[in-house]
Amino acid sequence: MRNPGVAGAVALALALVCTPAAMVLARRAGVVDRPGPLKPHQAPVPYLGGAAVFVAVAPSIVAYRPWLLLPLGGALALGVADDVRGLPPRARLVGELALGAGIAAALPTRLAQPWSGLAIVAVTVVLVNGVNLLDGLDALAGGVLAVGALGWAVLLGGAARALAAAAVGALVGFLAYNRPPARIYLGDGGAYLLGALATVLVVAAWAPGRRPATNVAALLPAAVPAAEVAFAVVRRARAGAPLLSGDRRHPYDLLVTGGWSAARAAGLYATLAGALVVAALVAAGYHSLAGALAVAGAGAVGLVAGAARCGALRPEGEVSR
Repeated sequence: MRNPGVAGAVALALALVCTPAAMVLARRAGVVDRPGPLKPHQAPVPYLGGAAVFVAVAPSIVAYRPWLLLPLGGALALGVADDVRGLPPRARLVGELALGAGIAAALPTRLAQPWSGLAIVAVTVVLVNGVNLLDGLDALAGGVLAVGALGWAVLLGGAARALAAAAVGALVGFLAYNRPPARIYLGDGGAYLLGALATVLVVAAWAPGRRPATNVAALLPAAVPAAEVAFAVVRRARAGAPLLSGDRRHPYDLLVTGGWSAARAAGLYATLAGALVVAALVAAGYHSLAGALAVAGAGAVGLVAGAARCGALRPEGEVSR
Protein backbone atom coordinates (compact mmCIF):
# COMPACT_ATOMS: atom_id res chain seq x y z
CA MET A 1 0.00 0.00 0.00
CA ARG A 2 2.86 2.39 -0.84
CA ASN A 3 1.33 3.71 -4.07
CA PRO A 4 -0.52 6.97 -3.25
CA GLY A 5 -3.20 6.43 -5.89
CA VAL A 6 -3.95 2.90 -4.73
CA ALA A 7 -3.85 3.93 -1.06
CA GLY A 8 -6.29 6.78 -1.67
CA ALA A 9 -8.68 4.64 -3.71
CA VAL A 10 -8.70 1.80 -1.17
CA ALA A 11 -9.28 4.22 1.70
CA LEU A 12 -12.13 5.91 -0.17
CA ALA A 13 -13.83 2.58 -0.86
CA LEU A 14 -13.43 1.42 2.73
CA ALA A 15 -14.80 4.70 4.11
CA LEU A 16 -17.84 4.58 1.84
CA VAL A 17 -18.61 1.06 3.08
CA CYS A 18 -17.61 1.40 6.74
CA THR A 19 -19.24 4.75 7.54
CA PRO A 20 -22.85 3.45 7.16
CA ALA A 21 -21.86 0.44 9.28
CA ALA A 22 -20.52 2.82 11.94
CA MET A 23 -23.83 4.70 11.86
CA VAL A 24 -25.76 1.52 12.59
CA LEU A 25 -23.35 0.43 15.32
CA ALA A 26 -23.45 3.85 17.00
CA ARG A 27 -27.25 3.91 17.09
CA ARG A 28 -27.48 0.38 18.50
CA ALA A 29 -24.86 1.15 21.17
CA GLY A 30 -26.42 4.51 22.01
CA VAL A 31 -23.25 6.39 21.06
CA VAL A 32 -25.02 9.47 19.71
CA ASP A 33 -24.62 13.22 20.06
CA ARG A 34 -27.76 14.60 21.67
CA PRO A 35 -28.85 18.24 21.30
CA GLY A 36 -27.58 20.68 23.93
CA PRO A 37 -26.80 24.36 24.64
CA LEU A 38 -23.59 24.31 22.59
CA LYS A 39 -24.91 21.97 19.87
CA PRO A 40 -26.35 23.26 16.57
CA HIS A 41 -28.38 20.12 15.75
CA GLN A 42 -31.95 19.40 16.89
CA ALA A 43 -31.99 15.57 16.88
CA PRO A 44 -29.50 12.87 18.01
CA VAL A 45 -26.75 12.14 15.48
CA PRO A 46 -24.59 8.99 15.67
CA TYR A 47 -20.91 9.23 16.51
CA LEU A 48 -18.20 6.70 15.54
CA GLY A 49 -17.36 8.28 12.19
CA GLY A 50 -13.78 8.16 13.42
CA ALA A 51 -13.93 4.37 13.57
CA ALA A 52 -14.72 4.24 9.85
CA VAL A 53 -11.86 6.62 9.07
CA PHE A 54 -9.47 4.49 11.13
CA VAL A 55 -10.41 1.30 9.29
CA ALA A 56 -9.99 3.12 5.97
CA VAL A 57 -6.45 4.34 6.71
CA ALA A 58 -5.28 1.27 8.64
CA PRO A 59 -3.73 -0.53 5.60
CA SER A 60 -1.62 2.52 4.81
CA ILE A 61 -0.62 2.92 8.46
CA VAL A 62 0.66 -0.66 8.43
CA ALA A 63 2.58 -0.02 5.21
CA TYR A 64 4.18 3.12 6.66
CA ARG A 65 4.92 2.25 10.30
CA PRO A 66 2.94 -0.67 11.83
CA TRP A 67 3.69 0.53 15.36
CA LEU A 68 1.67 3.68 14.67
CA LEU A 69 -1.47 1.56 14.93
CA LEU A 70 -1.01 1.74 18.72
CA PRO A 71 -1.03 5.53 19.24
CA LEU A 72 -3.52 6.16 16.43
CA GLY A 73 -5.83 3.41 17.65
CA GLY A 74 -5.31 4.77 21.15
CA ALA A 75 -6.40 8.22 19.99
CA LEU A 76 -9.62 6.75 18.62
CA ALA A 77 -10.22 4.77 21.83
CA LEU A 78 -9.55 7.79 24.05
CA GLY A 79 -11.99 9.91 22.10
CA VAL A 80 -14.70 7.26 22.04
CA ALA A 81 -14.32 6.89 25.81
CA ASP A 82 -14.79 10.65 26.07
CA ASP A 83 -17.89 10.43 23.85
CA VAL A 84 -19.40 7.69 26.00
CA ARG A 85 -18.39 8.68 29.51
CA GLY A 86 -17.18 12.28 29.35
CA LEU A 87 -13.60 11.94 30.64
CA PRO A 88 -12.29 14.57 33.09
CA PRO A 89 -9.81 17.08 31.60
CA ARG A 90 -6.85 15.64 33.51
CA ALA A 91 -7.48 12.14 32.18
CA ARG A 92 -7.76 13.48 28.63
CA LEU A 93 -4.49 15.38 28.98
CA VAL A 94 -2.66 12.35 30.35
CA GLY A 95 -4.01 10.31 27.44
CA GLU A 96 -2.92 12.93 24.91
CA LEU A 97 0.58 13.03 26.40
CA ALA A 98 0.76 9.24 26.09
CA LEU A 99 -0.35 9.43 22.45
CA GLY A 100 2.38 11.95 21.71
CA ALA A 101 4.97 9.76 23.40
CA GLY A 102 3.83 6.81 21.28
CA ILE A 103 4.17 8.80 18.06
CA ALA A 104 7.60 10.06 19.14
CA ALA A 105 8.74 6.50 19.79
CA ALA A 106 7.63 5.35 16.34
CA LEU A 107 9.01 8.18 14.19
CA PRO A 108 12.58 9.51 13.93
CA THR A 109 13.17 13.21 13.26
CA ARG A 110 16.12 15.42 12.44
CA LEU A 111 15.86 17.02 15.90
CA ALA A 112 18.02 15.76 18.74
CA GLN A 113 16.53 14.10 21.79
CA PRO A 114 14.98 15.01 24.15
CA TRP A 115 13.78 18.01 22.12
CA SER A 116 12.33 15.85 19.37
CA GLY A 117 10.16 13.87 21.78
CA LEU A 118 9.01 16.96 23.66
CA ALA A 119 8.12 18.75 20.42
CA ILE A 120 6.12 15.79 19.12
CA VAL A 121 4.19 15.48 22.38
CA ALA A 122 3.41 19.22 22.31
CA VAL A 123 2.27 19.10 18.67
CA THR A 124 0.06 16.10 19.46
CA VAL A 125 -1.69 17.89 22.32
CA VAL A 126 -2.23 21.01 20.21
CA LEU A 127 -3.56 19.22 17.13
CA VAL A 128 -5.76 16.74 18.98
CA ASN A 129 -7.46 19.61 20.77
CA GLY A 130 -7.43 21.80 17.68
CA VAL A 131 -9.29 19.29 15.54
CA ASN A 132 -11.72 18.72 18.40
CA LEU A 133 -12.43 22.47 18.54
CA LEU A 134 -12.90 22.53 14.77
CA ASP A 135 -15.46 19.75 14.88
CA GLY A 136 -18.39 22.07 15.53
CA LEU A 137 -20.15 22.18 12.17
CA ASP A 138 -21.06 19.55 9.59
CA ALA A 139 -18.12 18.78 7.27
CA LEU A 140 -15.89 21.39 8.92
CA ALA A 141 -13.14 19.35 10.58
CA GLY A 142 -13.26 16.63 7.93
CA GLY A 143 -13.05 19.15 5.10
CA VAL A 144 -10.15 21.10 6.61
CA LEU A 145 -8.18 17.93 7.36
CA ALA A 146 -8.87 16.48 3.90
CA VAL A 147 -7.42 19.59 2.28
CA GLY A 148 -4.47 19.55 4.67
CA ALA A 149 -3.80 15.88 3.95
CA LEU A 150 -3.77 16.68 0.23
CA GLY A 151 -1.02 19.19 0.93
CA TRP A 152 1.00 16.64 2.87
CA ALA A 153 0.51 14.14 0.04
CA VAL A 154 2.29 16.59 -2.27
CA LEU A 155 5.00 17.59 0.21
CA LEU A 156 5.94 14.11 1.40
CA GLY A 157 7.32 11.08 -0.40
CA GLY A 158 7.26 7.30 -0.22
CA ALA A 159 4.97 5.52 2.23
CA ALA A 160 4.29 8.80 4.07
CA ARG A 161 2.82 10.22 0.87
CA ALA A 162 0.64 7.11 0.53
CA LEU A 163 -0.58 7.57 4.12
CA ALA A 164 -1.50 11.18 3.40
CA ALA A 165 -3.33 10.10 0.22
CA ALA A 166 -5.18 7.48 2.25
CA ALA A 167 -6.24 10.17 4.70
CA VAL A 168 -7.63 12.20 1.79
CA GLY A 169 -9.56 9.21 0.45
CA ALA A 170 -10.89 8.21 3.86
CA LEU A 171 -12.10 11.74 4.63
CA VAL A 172 -13.72 12.22 1.23
CA GLY A 173 -15.62 8.97 1.79
CA PHE A 174 -16.63 10.04 5.29
CA LEU A 175 -17.71 13.50 4.06
CA ALA A 176 -20.24 11.85 1.75
CA TYR A 177 -22.22 11.17 4.96
CA ASN A 178 -21.01 14.12 7.05
CA ARG A 179 -21.94 16.92 4.63
CA PRO A 180 -24.81 19.16 5.81
CA PRO A 181 -27.13 17.92 7.15
CA ALA A 182 -24.77 15.36 8.66
CA ARG A 183 -25.95 11.79 9.15
CA ILE A 184 -22.90 10.92 11.28
CA TYR A 185 -20.25 12.82 13.22
CA LEU A 186 -16.57 12.16 13.73
CA GLY A 187 -17.16 12.28 17.47
CA ASP A 188 -14.30 12.92 19.85
CA GLY A 189 -12.90 9.58 18.71
CA GLY A 190 -12.59 10.82 15.14
CA ALA A 191 -11.35 14.26 16.16
CA TYR A 192 -8.61 12.79 18.37
CA LEU A 193 -7.67 10.34 15.61
CA LEU A 194 -7.37 13.08 13.00
CA GLY A 195 -5.35 15.27 15.34
CA ALA A 196 -2.94 12.40 15.99
CA LEU A 197 -2.80 11.53 12.28
CA ALA A 198 -2.04 15.15 11.41
CA THR A 199 0.80 15.02 13.95
CA VAL A 200 2.20 11.92 12.23
CA LEU A 201 2.17 13.66 8.84
CA VAL A 202 3.83 16.79 10.24
CA VAL A 203 6.51 14.69 11.92
CA ALA A 204 7.05 12.71 8.70
CA ALA A 205 8.19 15.95 7.07
CA TRP A 206 10.84 16.32 9.78
CA ALA A 207 12.43 12.93 9.10
CA PRO A 208 16.23 12.88 8.79
CA GLY A 209 17.31 14.13 5.37
CA ARG A 210 14.32 16.39 4.74
CA ARG A 211 15.11 19.93 3.63
CA PRO A 212 14.56 22.73 6.19
CA ALA A 213 12.11 24.43 3.82
CA THR A 214 10.01 21.25 3.74
CA ASN A 215 10.13 21.08 7.54
CA VAL A 216 8.63 24.56 7.79
CA ALA A 217 6.18 24.13 4.90
CA ALA A 218 4.66 20.99 6.45
CA LEU A 219 3.46 23.04 9.43
CA LEU A 220 1.08 25.14 7.30
CA PRO A 221 -1.51 22.42 6.52
CA ALA A 222 -1.91 22.06 10.30
CA ALA A 223 -2.24 25.80 10.91
CA VAL A 224 -6.05 25.97 11.04
CA PRO A 225 -6.55 23.52 13.95
CA ALA A 226 -3.50 24.96 15.73
CA ALA A 227 -4.95 28.46 15.35
CA GLU A 228 -8.28 27.32 16.85
CA VAL A 229 -6.42 26.33 20.02
CA ALA A 230 -4.53 29.63 20.15
CA PHE A 231 -7.68 31.69 19.62
CA ALA A 232 -9.59 29.76 22.30
CA VAL A 233 -6.76 30.18 24.83
CA VAL A 234 -6.57 33.94 24.22
CA ARG A 235 -10.34 34.40 24.29
CA ARG A 236 -10.89 32.40 27.48
CA ALA A 237 -7.90 33.93 29.24
CA ARG A 238 -9.25 37.41 28.52
CA ALA A 239 -12.65 36.37 29.85
CA GLY A 240 -11.15 34.82 32.99
CA ALA A 241 -12.84 31.54 32.04
CA PRO A 242 -11.32 28.05 32.47
CA LEU A 243 -9.22 27.20 29.43
CA LEU A 244 -11.11 23.92 28.97
CA SER A 245 -14.57 25.49 29.12
CA GLY A 246 -16.73 25.61 25.99
CA ASP A 247 -18.00 28.69 24.22
CA ARG A 248 -19.68 29.73 20.96
CA ARG A 249 -17.16 32.32 19.80
CA HIS A 250 -15.14 30.21 17.42
CA PRO A 251 -14.81 31.98 14.05
CA TYR A 252 -17.23 29.50 12.47
CA ASP A 253 -19.78 30.12 15.23
CA LEU A 254 -19.61 33.86 14.61
CA LEU A 255 -20.05 33.33 10.88
CA VAL A 256 -23.19 31.24 11.44
CA THR A 257 -24.52 33.71 14.01
CA GLY A 258 -23.96 36.44 11.44
CA GLY A 259 -26.20 34.70 8.92
CA TRP A 260 -23.92 32.26 7.11
CA SER A 261 -25.10 28.72 6.50
CA ALA A 262 -23.09 25.88 8.05
CA ALA A 263 -22.16 24.69 4.57
CA ARG A 264 -20.88 28.12 3.55
CA ALA A 265 -18.83 28.48 6.75
CA ALA A 266 -17.31 25.02 6.27
CA GLY A 267 -16.55 25.90 2.66
CA LEU A 268 -14.75 29.07 3.74
CA TYR A 269 -12.62 27.07 6.17
CA ALA A 270 -11.76 24.54 3.48
CA THR A 271 -10.82 27.39 1.14
CA LEU A 272 -8.60 28.89 3.83
CA ALA A 273 -6.98 25.49 4.37
CA GLY A 274 -6.42 25.30 0.61
CA ALA A 275 -4.74 28.72 0.60
CA LEU A 276 -2.41 27.56 3.36
CA VAL A 277 -1.60 24.42 1.39
CA VAL A 278 -0.68 26.58 -1.61
CA ALA A 279 1.50 28.70 0.69
CA ALA A 280 3.11 25.49 1.97
CA LEU A 281 3.97 24.40 -1.57
CA VAL A 282 5.45 27.83 -2.28
CA ALA A 283 7.46 27.71 0.96
CA ALA A 284 8.75 24.23 0.16
CA GLY A 285 10.08 25.52 -3.16
CA TYR A 286 12.49 27.92 -1.47
CA HIS A 287 16.10 26.85 -1.15
CA SER A 288 16.60 29.13 1.84
CA LEU A 289 15.04 28.63 5.25
CA ALA A 290 14.47 32.38 5.51
CA GLY A 291 12.18 32.38 2.46
CA ALA A 292 10.14 29.47 3.77
CA LEU A 293 9.81 31.15 7.18
CA ALA A 294 8.64 34.38 5.53
CA VAL A 295 5.86 32.58 3.65
CA ALA A 296 4.81 30.64 6.76
CA GLY A 297 4.82 33.84 8.81
CA ALA A 298 2.59 35.58 6.29
CA GLY A 299 0.10 32.72 6.55
CA ALA A 300 0.08 32.95 10.35
CA VAL A 301 -0.48 36.71 10.25
CA GLY A 302 -3.40 36.22 7.88
CA LEU A 303 -5.04 33.71 10.22
CA VAL A 304 -4.74 36.02 13.23
CA ALA A 305 -5.98 39.05 11.30
CA GLY A 306 -9.03 37.16 10.02
CA ALA A 307 -9.91 35.88 13.49
CA ALA A 308 -9.55 39.33 15.01
CA ARG A 309 -11.71 40.88 12.31
CA CYS A 310 -14.64 38.54 12.95
CA GLY A 311 -14.32 38.91 16.73
CA ALA A 312 -13.07 35.41 17.56
CA LEU A 313 -10.48 36.78 20.00
CA ARG A 314 -13.00 38.78 22.03
CA PRO A 315 -14.73 37.25 25.07
CA GLU A 316 -18.48 36.74 25.08
CA GLY A 317 -20.29 40.05 25.46
CA GLU A 318 -17.36 42.24 24.48
CA VAL A 319 -18.00 44.44 21.49
CA SER A 320 -15.55 46.07 19.13
CA ARG A 321 -15.07 49.84 19.21
